[in-house]
Amino acid sequence: MNTHNIVCYGEVLWDLLPSGAKAGGAPMNVAYHLTQLAQAPAFVSRIGLDDRGKELLGVLKEKGVNTEFIQLDYDMPTGIVHAVADSNGDMQYDIVAPVAWDYIDVDSDLTELIGQSSHFIFGSLATRNKQSRATLFSLLEQANTKVLDINLRAPHFNRNIVEDLLEEADMLKMNISELELITGWFADFKSVEGRIALLQERFNIPTVIVTLGADGAVVNMQGKVYKHPGFKVAVADTVGSGDSFLAAFLTGLLENKEASDALIFASALGALVASKAGGCPDYTINEIYTLINNSDKVIL
Repeated sequence: MNTHNIVCYGEVLWDLLPSGAKAGGAPMNVAYHLTQLAQAPAFVSRIGLDDRGKELLGVLKEKGVNTEFIQLDYDMPTGIVHAVADSNGDMQYDIVAPVAWDYIDVDSDLTELIGQSSHFIFGSLATRNKQSRATLFSLLEQANTKVLDINLRAPHFNRNIVEDLLEEADMLKMNISELELITGWFADFKSVEGRIALLQERFNIPTVIVTLGADGAVVNMQGKVYKHPGFKVAVADTVGSGDSFLAAFLTGLLENKEASDALIFASALGALVASKAGGCPDYTINEIYTLINNSDKVIL
């Protein structure tokens, strides 16, 4: 019997930073944070039979992320991203292609896994290659609650595929830049709430979550709007903050929290992760509640 209540699908890779290599990939980060929050996620991806792949498996196992459904590729290398600072000091990212996670295969075990789980989390980056894209859309036919963590990374997306993904989503999570980009394809809305309503109506998406960086987050669940202004912390970096936010919000809903309380919980974890270095830092659930209890920020 499948014991995984959530499945995360997509890329896993090494971010080759000036400071050294760090394990990365949004679906992997979400799976890690779900694990930290006492959920039982499965992670579906693909790595190469190379040293980087072996090291990546070791990191995932060390962090407690389930690796049962990570496929091995005999031809393609493990994914890497070259991160280089430009003349202004801003980081520019080259997501190398093709790599192993571009070639995720579908099989009966995977189909059964998706069908038995309550939530299936996916993004746009894993659709850049036709193989992983075909596998994703095949699995979406079996999925129950479909959670689209859009995660746009230029030039690895196009409008037609993004619209196809939006058509599938029961829950959509995005940042403010992604919201503005996508809604700009259809209309010139000024307000965040107007942009969210446009996506909900056009693509029939019951729940839309938009993270606003330092300004918090807003959620529309079936027409009811919830906002949180965010928790103030000393930021180490923002890597993985949005991924942890999604994991915490889903966990809140699975634990039958009210949407407003799930948003507070998610906002607190996003801030906590931003206060620590890296996308998958160590923390405890008690740290999340300590941040909540010591803050005067309340739901609006």
